[in-house]
Amino acid sequence: MKLNRKWLHEDFVDLSHISDKEYVETMTIFGQKVETWERMDAEIKNVKVGRVVSIVRHENSDHMWVCQVDVGEEAPVQIVTGAQNVHEGDLVPAALHNSYLPGGIHITKGKLRGEVSCGMLCSFAELGLTQNDVPEAYADGIWILNDENCQPGDDINLVIGNDDTIVDFEITNNRPDCYSIIGLARESAAAFGLPMKHHEPVVNGSDAGSIFEKLDVEVPAEHLCNRYSSRMVANVKIGPSPKWLRQRLRANGVRPINNIVDITNYVMLEYGQPMHAFDYRYITSGKIVVREATEGETLTTLDGNVRALKPGMLVIADDERPIGLAGIMGGENSEIVDDTTTVVFESANFNGTSIRQTALALGMRTESSGKFEKNIDPMMTVPAVQRACELVELLGCGDVMDGIIDVLNYVPEAKTVKLEPEKINNLLGTNISREDMVKYLNLLEIEVDGDDILVPSFRPDLNHMADIAEEVGRSFGYNEIPTTELKMATQGGYSPMMLLKSKAGALCRSLGYSEIITYSFVSPAIFDQIRLPQDSVLRNALRIQNPLGEDTSIMRTVALPSMLDILARNNAYHNKSVKLYEMAKVYLPTEGQVLPEEPVMLVLGTYGANETFFTLKGELDAIFAGIRAQKVTYTAVKDNPSYHPGRCAKVTVGGVDVGFIGQIHPLVAENYGIDTDVYCAELNFTQLFDLRLSDPTYVPLPKYPAVSRDLSFVCDDAVTVAEVENVITASAGKLLREVRLFDIYRGTGIPEGKKSMAFSLSLRADDRTLTDGDSEGIMTKVLTALQEKLGAVLR
Repeated sequence: MKLNRKWLHEDFVDLSHISDKEYVETMTIFGQKVETWERMDAEIKNVKVGRVVSIVRHENSDHMWVCQVDVGEEAPVQIVTGAQNVHEGDLVPAALHNSYLPGGIHITKGKLRGEVSCGMLCSFAELGLTQNDVPEAYADGIWILNDENCQPGDDINLVIGNDDTIVDFEITNNRPDCYSIIGLARESAAAFGLPMKHHEPVVNGSDAGSIFEKLDVEVPAEHLCNRYSSRMVANVKIGPSPKWLRQRLRANGVRPINNIVDITNYVMLEYGQPMHAFDYRYITSGKIVVREATEGETLTTLDGNVRALKPGMLVIADDERPIGLAGIMGGENSEIVDDTTTVVFESANFNGTSIRQTALALGMRTESSGKFEKNIDPMMTVPAVQRACELVELLGCGDVMDGIIDVLNYVPEAKTVKLEPEKINNLLGTNISREDMVKYLNLLEIEVDGDDILVPSFRPDLNHMADIAEEVGRSFGYNEIPTTELKMATQGGYSPMMLLKSKAGALCRSLGYSEIITYSFVSPAIFDQIRLPQDSVLRNALRIQNPLGEDTSIMRTVALPSMLDILARNNAYHNKSVKLYEMAKVYLPTEGQVLPEEPVMLVLGTYGANETFFTLKGELDAIFAGIRAQKVTYTAVKDNPSYHPGRCAKVTVGGVDVGFIGQIHPLVAENYGIDTDVYCAELNFTQLFDLRLSDPTYVPLPKYPAVSRDLSFVCDDAVTVAEVENVITASAGKLLREVRLFDIYRGTGIPEGKKSMAFSLSLRADDRTLTDGDSEGIMTKVLTALQEKLGAVLR
C-alpha cells in the first residue's frame, strides 16, 4: 500500500517536521513494516521554470530557434530548441546545464549547429508525465506552463507535485483497514502520539430530484453481498480532474482518466472502499440486481475482454444482462464516456471468498478485488459514497440527487474485549499503567468503557487479550520493553537425525558435490519421464488442492526427477562436469493414515569426463564409512526402468535394501535432454539412520603379528567380488581381519566363460601368535566353501 506523505500532512496529521528516515523507522517499529520509500523528485534535478524573453530563427537551420530564457538568475540563458509551439513570454520547463531527467538522462551545455545551447526546453513526456497527467497540454511540443501558477526560477518538481515522498507499506492481511490512506494516517498519528484530523463528508444536494424516483436495487444474492449503497448524480459534466487530485492519484500509482472515474479511484485510495460508477442510461428499466451469474452468460469487461461467466459468480446486472463483475471490474456496456450525463455510484461490500474465487477463475485480479479479498469493513460503504458525492460538488461536475439506497444484509456484531492490565503486563514483561493503556488504545481510535474495550468494526483482528497486548506493546514501543531473563530453562541443540544429515552433507561436499534444494511439489509427467511402470505404487501421489499449475500439482513420491531436472539445466548451460546432492523429502501415502510417510532421500547426481559407475560407488563407500553404516553390499539389478540395465545395483545396508546406484537409462536421459552419461544414487536416509554401527570404543593396538595369505582361484565369469567376499567372511571365522581383492584375470590359460580372482587375507588373534596350522585350517575351510557355493577351483 502506497502512501504519499504530502496527502498525509495536508489532510490528516501534520508530520512535515519528521524526516523521511525517522518516519519509516518509527512506522516499522510501530508494526507497519515499510518495504521501500522514495522521493518523487529523485530523478529530476536542476530543471526550472523559465520565461522565453526572446526567440529568433537559427542562422544555420530552417526549423530551430534560439531562445533567451529567464530562469530567475542574473542573466537569461541561451537554449536552442526545435519546437514550433514556443513564443515570447511563454513559461516553459528548462533543463539547465548539468541537469537530470527521468531515466538517468543527463543534460549538459553544448552546441547545436554552431549555436551554444545551455540546456533543453522540455515536453511533459520528458518530465515523466503523460497526457492524462496534464490533459490541457500540447502533446507534440514543449509544455507551456502559462496556466500552472508558477514563476521563472521555480523548481519544476514543485510545479508537477514531485516535492513528495512515497512510502510503500507491507500490509498484513489481518489489517484490511490499513489498505487505505485513512487507515495509515490513523497508524501514523498513533505512532507519533498526535491527534488525527477527521473529515465528515458533507453533501449539500440539489433540486435534480430523488434517487428513489430513478433507481431500484435488489440483492437476491444476500449471502454474497453484505451491503450495497448507491447514490446518483445528474447533469454530469465529464472533464479532467483538477491538478491537486491528478497529482495525488499519480503519486499513488493511479492513472487519471476523467473527473468521475478519478473520484471513484480517489475514494478507494482514501477510504480503502472500492467504488464503481455506472452510466445510468445503460441500466435497463432503472434497476440494479446483485445476483449470481447463470450458465452461458458473458460480459465484456472494461479491458475489452469477453468473460464467460459461470454459476456462482457474483454480478451486477440490470433487468436484462450483467453490467459488471461485482467487486472486480465494470462492464464495457455501462462505462463512463464523454457524453455521460447521469451517473450511479456503487459503494458495496461483497463476500471476499467469492470475489477471490471469481477473480482466480477469470484470471483478472484487480486492485478492487484485492481489497475485497481482505474482508473490508461493511460500515464503510456509506461514508465512501458520501465522500464521492462531496467531491462531485467540490469539483462542480454534477448535481447530486437526494437520497441514498442502502441495502444492509449483514451488520458486524458489536464486539468487546476485557481490558486486563495485569495480564497484559505479565505477557509483555512491562509495568504499564492502566491509564497509559487506555491512552494508547484511544490514539488508535479504540474506545474503552470501564473494563470493556469496544472493538471498532474496522479492526476485525482484535479478538483476545493477546491482541490488545500487541496494540499496547507496539504503542509503548517494543524497543522500550526491558530485557529480562527467561523464567524457565530451555535446552536447544541438534537432534541425532539433524547431526547425521549435517555429517552426510559435509562428506558429500568433501567429495566435490554441491547441495541443491528443489520443490517438493512436481508435475505428474515426471513418472513417464523416468519410465516408471503404470502399476507402480509410486504413481499414487498426493494432489495439491489449489496448485500454482499442473507442473506443481502433486507432492513427489520419488526424488530422482528433481535431481535430473537440475542436471539437465546444467547440461543445457554447457557445464562440462557437475556433481550435485540433495537431502530430498518424499511423500508416500499410507493406507489408513491421513498424513503420508515423509522419508528423507539422499540423492546424488553427476556427469563429466571422469565420472563412472565405480567412481560413484567409491564415493558412496566413503559416505557410508563416514556415517558408520553397517555392512554395505551391492547387488546387480536389471529391472529398474530408470537405470541402465547393465550398470545398476541395489544398495543393501545391514541386510536392508536402502536404494539404488547406477547410470541413468539412455531413454530417461533423452527425456530430460541430457546428451551425456549420467550417474545417480538414491538412498533412503531415514532408514540409514537406524542402520549405523554403535559408537566406536577404544581398542589397544594388537600385541601379536598378523598372518597374510593369498588365495587365487578360477570361477565362473558371472561370480561377483561381493559374493566371494561374503563366502570368505562367513567361512574364515573370527580370526579374519581383512579381505582384499588384488587381481582379476581373463585370458590365456583361463577357460572361456571363466575368470581368475586373487584375494589377500589378513589373519590375527588377540591372545596369541597364529601357527601355520591355524592359518592352513582357515584356508582349507575357505577353499571348501568357495568350491561348494561358487564352484571355484584353486589355481
